[in-house]
Amino acid sequence: MLTIRPEIPEDQASIHCVNQEAFGRNQEADLVDKLRRRGVLAISLVAVLDTAVVGHIAFSPVEITSGESSFEALALGPLAVLLAHQNKGIGSQLVTAGLEECGRLGHEIIMLVGHPNYYPRFGFVPAYPKGIECEFEVPDEAWMMAELKQGALAGRQGKVRFQPEFKEAM
Repeated sequence: MLTIRPEIPEDQASIHCVNQEAFGRNQEADLVDKLRRRGVLAISLVAVLDTAVVGHIAFSPVEITSGESSFEALALGPLAVLLAHQNKGIGSQLVTAGLEECGRLGHEIIMLVGHPNYYPRFGFVPAYPKGIECEFEVPDEAWMMAELKQGALAGRQGKVRFQPEFKEAM
């Protein structure tokens, strides 16, 4: 039986391994470790099958700035599932649970760089047409956002600034 729950300290090594295997490199695993060490993982959930961590999703704060004004949002990422457990709905369950937790905590806007064929099913739409730019150079179709509260972005626009650890992971 699959359980989605907040990470606990004992999960940290497993989370690192899940991200490392899912991406086939260390950048995302190291990113999560660095964000955690600095205390800026706003939400970190794991998917546990029996007693093994098989998936992970992280959310961290971002700042959206335009001129003298700014507002906060969250960035989704990374999302990772062990290769042997991919294409079984675990990633979808993590995203759904993560977005529900974001909403429960009062967050209204979620940003991400991700696969344009995957995330629209969760309400994500292209961000550039909404006037939201990314501080990094990313493909237009991969730069997405979701409003957890309808109209949260009304009259707002700007450039998203990620946590500094993301620059090292790019």
